[in-house]
Amino acid sequence: MAQSYIFVGLPEYTSYNNLNSPVMFSLKAVIEIDKESKTPVYLQIANKIILQIKKGILKPGSKLPGTRELSKTLLVHRKTIVAALDELDAQGWIEIVPYSGTYIKESMPEVRGKKLVSSNGQPIQFAKQTGFPLIKNKFLPQPHRVIPYYLEINEGYPDVRIAPVEALSRAYRDLLKKEYYKKHLSYAGTHGNIDLRKALCEHLRETRGIQATEENILVTRGSMMALYLAIHTIIKPYDAVVVGETNYYSATAMFKNIGAKVIRVPVDENGMVTVDVEKICKRQKIRAVYLTPHHHNPTTVTLKAERRMHLLSLAEEHKFAVLEDDYDFDYHYDSNPVLPLASADTHGMVIYMGSLSKSLAPAFRVGFAVAPENLIEEMARLRRVIDLQGDTVLEKAIAELFTTGEIQRHQKKATKIYHARRDYFCALLKHRLEDVISFQVPSGGMAIWSRFDMRYNLPEIAKKTREKELFLSSGRFFNPEGQNLNATRMGFASLSFDEMEEAVDILEKVVRN
Repeated sequence: MAQSYIFVGLPEYTSYNNLNSPVMFSLKAVIEIDKESKTPVYLQIANKIILQIKKGILKPGSKLPGTRELSKTLLVHRKTIVAALDELDAQGWIEIVPYSGTYIKESMPEVRGKKLVSSNGQPIQFAKQTGFPLIKNKFLPQPHRVIPYYLEINEGYPDVRIAPVEALSRAYRDLLKKEYYKKHLSYAGTHGNIDLRKALCEHLRETRGIQATEENILVTRGSMMALYLAIHTIIKPYDAVVVGETNYYSATAMFKNIGAKVIRVPVDENGMVTVDVEKICKRQKIRAVYLTPHHHNPTTVTLKAERRMHLLSLAEEHKFAVLEDDYDFDYHYDSNPVLPLASADTHGMVIYMGSLSKSLAPAFRVGFAVAPENLIEEMARLRRVIDLQGDTVLEKAIAELFTTGEIQRHQKKATKIYHARRDYFCALLKHRLEDVISFQVPSGGMAIWSRFDMRYNLPEIAKKTREKELFLSSGRFFNPEGQNLNATRMGFASLSFDEMEEAVDILEKVVRN
């Protein structure tokens, strides 16, 4: 074996691959040992040597110093060096030759060497840009990044402070007890926990009139995953999909991302104008209609019963799917809620999607899809290749909360609280900002659709409120293409009365100044 050598303790390194010109390299300069780290010292040493091999600084065939020399140079016990070399040997990076020494494997692909530090002396970080062409998607929204604000008027989230966390944590802990954990921590079915699916069947039957069995239900990580699976199961590029003129922006992005042709129809105070859907059906074939009929996102209006029946009859006649996103059915304040389209569907036209995150907290990503069995099976097949299963322990724990009635009690309690908060927030806005914001009091849900007078630039107002530690959406995601509605969703459910007062104080000062 041709030998090159590595001398330790030098301030700089020079790399040669010539037998008569030994390799000189300062391992001491690159191996910094952090005694406070949770990573064992021997692994720190091994990982740093691997890094130098990958960067091409330690060449294939190079001989490492002996264990005594390395232990003196790095100021560690010789046994630590032996453990590091054993780790490198086990991973296949080095070859230990009896009576000769330790070498970097000859079979390692040689890489072009790079300096370990940048021109300013700082360690080189992981690459910020790919070294290959990247296809950028123009349809998808930016990833959500949480920026903590002192106060937040969000788009309509539940108040996590009233979530049944103690009951859920008890159920979770019970499932992880020794006699149960083996059963619940293994791989599980792609469709979701069977107990939760059965509990959802009963819950949907009692609250929504949906007559489903567990074979009609797929448990997902939130309603958006359910929608994603449905879209990618039934829609192909160039298929026509009808949505509201104002629409949930993430859903629109999903349709565009798959290559569907998105057709918008008006949404008035009675919901999606189904007469316009009928006109489109007479002109061309459509594949699906997507809507949030209970509380339209973003405007919060409810689709009236006669339009629901009209849409169902159109679906049956023209053979298109109805994607019913019912993300906040459980929160209705003024009257009994209108039942979902899925409750009246007898021809397998509706794919119904819901979420338990609104009943618990956004961090608990549990949603579901209800559809004919053959479609659920196809959606489960797709789900299996992107997410083998959900959080089975969480799903089972939530099933326990349904069985004990904890979720039902929580929903009643939360509905009462959110009802009072809706009334208080609407009265506050009307009293303080009536000349600035116009709105209809929503019959349910967690947000108000607030239209700012055109004299007031909403994006500029939102920018200024954020400077004062109050988050307010600029509303740009709610604008149909080419339009500026100067409107946004203002969530009330997650704010206490005092927080509402403080938030409106800040908003009013920004607007008046």
